Amino acid sequence: MTVKIIMERTVSPDQQGELLELLRRLRARAVAQPGYVTGETLTSVDKPGTHLVISTWHSLQDWRAWENDPDRLEILTKLESLLNTPSKVAVFTEPWASLPEGI
Repeated sequence: MTVKIIMERTVSPDQQGELLELLRRLRARAVAQPGYVTGETLTSVDKPGTHLVISTWHSLQDWRAWENDPDRLEILTKLESLLNTPSKVAVFTEPWASLPEGI
């Protein structure tokens, strides 16, 4: 069962360059992780400084392993220090992934 991780982060306009560099570093490391499928980074048109990162993983276990990876946590500490508010993180899967077969 694949999962999608959706992370929203907001920084002041003068911090966007540094945030994007840290997001690039995270992505470069994530692509080498077992279970990583794909990811994208989006910037809000209506809310300056708001960025959305969506990544897809083969399983929740794969995501959890990366979520707790020491390299990720080191970069994340720097990233979080730039934010106006804490990151919002949500985990999603297809609704039929948890339904009994045949429904």
